[in-house]
Amino acid sequence: MTDDLRLGELLRHEADMFPTGPAPVEEVLRRGRLARRRRTAVTAGGITAAIGLVAALGLTDLARTGTTSPPATSRPSTALPSPAPSEEHQDPRTVSPYEAVGIGHGHSMALLPDGRQNYVVGTGDITAAVERAKQSLGDNIRPDSFSSGRSVDGPDILYFGAFRAKTLPARIQVRFDSGRTETAAVLTLPGHPPWGTYYVFCDASTADTDYTVTAYARDGEVLFQQRFDDVAAP
Repeated sequence: MTDDLRLGELLRHEADMFPTGPAPVEEVLRRGRLARRRRTAVTAGGITAAIGLVAALGLTDLARTGTTSPPATSRPSTALPSPAPSEEHQDPRTVSPYEAVGIGHGHSMALLPDGRQNYVVGTGDITAAVERAKQSLGDNIRPDSFSSGRSVDGPDILYFGAFRAKTLPARIQVRFDSGRTETAAVLTLPGHPPWGTYYVFCDASTADTDYTVTAYARDGEVLFQQRFDDVAAP
């Protein structure tokens, strides 16, 4: 009976994590629940899609010439101590709805007011992907939490995702288990909606390293954090 109750709790937890509705293949790109990074990816029409358990997510048009790794499995932040805040600040940047903002290394990101935590990230011209994403529900992440994804393009690894927060973070950091800490750039829409996106480029030395994403207030207080692990699983 105890095992049956435990199974029921797990099933209810998974149901809470994923909204109902269809899951378009193109929307598999930004977040899945795969625990293993090296599963085979399939490529169609220049878009690389990770195969995994997904909900109706915001569309992501990832690198045509690169490969993508399925997002790492997240765990509640209470399992980790708070990393020491850095003096480095990266104030959130407000961007126009649907605007394809260059974020470096040939990538662009656009935030959509349609749906929930709905955004696109990719290389080259992402206009068509933005138009398709207007029909998407977007993510459905919990308050004070992050989503996370990665795009590998040659020697560069792009770590990116969305956040949903009661208080807009003044800074977001990605801390790898190796001890390396990077400050992510943050994008938001006008009017201070309760969500935005973050991204940071790293070199290949971080490829097999689990990491924690932390949101800070301006005074250095930790607003919330989330660990993403199983990155290095074979």
